[in-house]
Amino acid sequence: MPPPAPYDLTIIGAGVVGTAIAREAARHSRLRIALLDASDDVGNGTSKANTAILHTGFDATPGTLESRLVRDGQRQLLAYAPRSGIPVERVGALLVAWTEEQLTALPSLADKAARNGRTATRHLTRAELYAREPHLGPGALGALEVPDESIVCPWTTTLAYATQAVRAGVELHLNTRVQKVTSAAEGHLLHTTRGTFRTRHLVNAAGLHADDIDRLLGIADFTVTPRRGQLLVFAMPSRALVRHILLPVPTALGKGVLVAPTVFGNVLLGPTAEDLTGADAKTAHHTTPEGIAYLLDHGRRIMPDLLEEQVITSYAGLRAATEHDDFRIRLHPGRRYVTVGGIRSTGLSASMGIASYVVALLKEEGELQLSDEDDDLEPPRMPNIGEAFPRPHQRPDLIAEDSAYGDIVCPCESVTRGEIRDALTATVPARSPGGLRRRTRVESGHCQGAECGATVRALYEEHRSKSAARRAEAAAHEPGQPPTG
Repeated sequence: MPPPAPYDLTIIGAGVVGTAIAREAARHSRLRIALLDASDDVGNGTSKANTAILHTGFDATPGTLESRLVRDGQRQLLAYAPRSGIPVERVGALLVAWTEEQLTALPSLADKAARNGRTATRHLTRAELYAREPHLGPGALGALEVPDESIVCPWTTTLAYATQAVRAGVELHLNTRVQKVTSAAEGHLLHTTRGTFRTRHLVNAAGLHADDIDRLLGIADFTVTPRRGQLLVFAMPSRALVRHILLPVPTALGKGVLVAPTVFGNVLLGPTAEDLTGADAKTAHHTTPEGIAYLLDHGRRIMPDLLEEQVITSYAGLRAATEHDDFRIRLHPGRRYVTVGGIRSTGLSASMGIASYVVALLKEEGELQLSDEDDDLEPPRMPNIGEAFPRPHQRPDLIAEDSAYGDIVCPCESVTRGEIRDALTATVPARSPGGLRRRTRVESGHCQGAECGATVRALYEEHRSKSAARRAEAAAHEPGQPPTG
């Protein structure tokens, strides 16, 4: 049997940036496109563990690529979200000054915001600040209001991009780790854990491993030093305490420890900012006693009342920090290769802007047949897992059509049997309990699965068994195979 035809374009990395690029490329072409990821799900790396904020880029360094792409990406995602069912809430942010030095820094931050196209900032006096946030800890001196900052569901965003890409013909290959790349005049051979892929053009959106992929092609423009951010999640009653995203005055290491509501009805406290080294640095997704103590200490100052609420879980994400202060997005002339590296905490916000920029670079190269016109692909309508709009169990119309949407399996998060079924049979289905959690919120509430875990696992295993049986039956009826039964 002859080898399959090469892909026209392959994207390595199915995080929020890689899936956005796949979606955008599919809108401008009728090419054969592949999207590869070493994990068993899309968005299973940095994209699943962040502060879930849709940034305006008000505090980015003006003139940088990051500043431009965050601004473009935020605008595009705000337009895309309501059409695709991605939960977004415009709650605004308050940049809180706790010292005189921080207070005197607010005008320069307002000027930076203006240079980034954000002119709607406003200074708040101490009295105005506490009127806005009455549960704020004592000692704050004032704030800078950034009204357009929003909170968003990072899981649904990545899934929406991936779903739209797959429906447009992009072939998704999970559990496919790239181990070696052989380049030739006609393109690249990707030697992976699931065989060899041929591709004419290659985009490296591998996140924490973008420098590793570059080095497989003999390129060493940057080194990723994972920056771990640990966060605490507080139970739903805490949401009544927080009205805005509460930001500290940023430092060179990042935006600092913040308090932010989520679209799921919780409150986040974090993140830490720990640069990691060593052999296991890119897999150190665990929290630490020191990190938790650090967050609690900061939370005690920012909002003491928050610490009276129950912490239901903690998690840690790794950001792809490099030695450079900007995104490392580069077309390598003559090599049919684009690197998308150094995408840090603003990657979610910038994702659609990055995708547009990368597609423009591929067009610039001139060898890939990408149209200047884009196809108006039908946007996916993702299941709502936010609290701002009615959930399935609150919709009599859905329940009347299918009683499974009235059968609540997870009482803490009000997740129904119908939602679990849909997540297991979606265009990009859940392939693990974690994937099911990110699609439905099941087992992510107050009891963390203690009450519903057995039922959820039974539903998951039942689906796996039925799927395996269907695959076996289909294989038995392939051409050349004798019928069974």
